[in-house]
Amino acid sequence: MSSTTLSAAASANAARRGNALGRRLLIAAAWLAFAVFLLLPLYVVLSEALKLGFGTFFEALLEPDALSALKLTLLAVGISVPLNLVFGLAAAWCVSKYEFLGKSLLVTLIDLPFSVSPVIAGLIYVLLFGAQGVFGEWLTEHDIQIVFALPGIVLATIFVTLPFVARELIPLMQEQGTQEEEAARLLGANGWQMFWHVTLPNIKWGLIYGVVLCTARAMGEFGAVSVVSGHIRGFTNTLPLHVEILYNEYNHVAAFSVASLLLVLALIILLLKQWSEARLSRLKSNAAEE
Repeated sequence: MSSTTLSAAASANAARRGNALGRRLLIAAAWLAFAVFLLLPLYVVLSEALKLGFGTFFEALLEPDALSALKLTLLAVGISVPLNLVFGLAAAWCVSKYEFLGKSLLVTLIDLPFSVSPVIAGLIYVLLFGAQGVFGEWLTEHDIQIVFALPGIVLATIFVTLPFVARELIPLMQEQGTQEEEAARLLGANGWQMFWHVTLPNIKWGLIYGVVLCTARAMGEFGAVSVVSGHIRGFTNTLPLHVEILYNEYNHVAAFSVASLLLVLALIILLLKQWSEARLSRLKSNAAEE
C-alpha cells in the first residue's frame, strides 16, 4: 500500500474521530441545556410544592380562590379555543381555496398576534371597552361589562391564540389542492358534504395539532389577561394570575402548588401534541409516497 493511500486513510479516520467527538459534545451540550433550563425548574416547582407535605399541597389546590381560578381558566379556554377553531378553519379555507382582493393582507393579519406584545393587546381592549374607553359610556348605559370580567378575558385569550389553528391548516390545505373538492362537486356533493367527507379527513390531524397548541397557549396566557382582568381574587383570576398573587404574598408553597397544577395540565397537552404531531407526520409521509 502506497504512502499516499495510508495518509488518506489516516486522514479519514481522524476526520471520523473528530466528527464523533463533535457529535458527542453537541449531544452533551443539548442535554445540559435541557437539564438546566427545563428539568431543574420543574424539579424546583415540584419540590417546593411538596415541601410541607401532601396535605398542604392539596389544601392549596382545594382552596376556594384556587378552584375559582381553575374554573375560570378552563371556561376561558373552553370558549376561546372553539371560536379560534371556527376562525382558523374559515381563514384557512379562504386562503387556500380562493383568490380574492386582500388575501395577502389577511395572511399578514393572522400573524399579527405573534408580533404584538400581549400586554399591548390587553391595553387595547381596555382602551376600547373600559369605563373611560371608546365604547365605555355605551356599555355602561346598557349594563354590559367586558373589561374586568369574563368577556374581556376571553377576548384577550382569543387575540393571543388567534394564529395557531389557521397557521397549522393553511399549508396543509394548500398542499391538498382543490381537485378532490371539484370531483366531489361534480358528483353532486354540497358544501357541507365536501367538508365532512373530503376536506376534514385530510386535515383532521393538523386540526387537532393546532387546537392542542391553541389550548396550551390559552391556558398559560398571562400578559393580556393580566391587563383586562383587574386581578379580582376569586372572580377574574386565572391560574397564572393566581400563582402571581400567591407568590407576591410570600405564600410560596401555595404558589408552587398551583404552578404544579399548571405543569400537569401542560404535560397532558404536550403528550397530546406529540401524539397528534406523530400522526400528522405519518399522514404527510403517506401522502408523499402516494
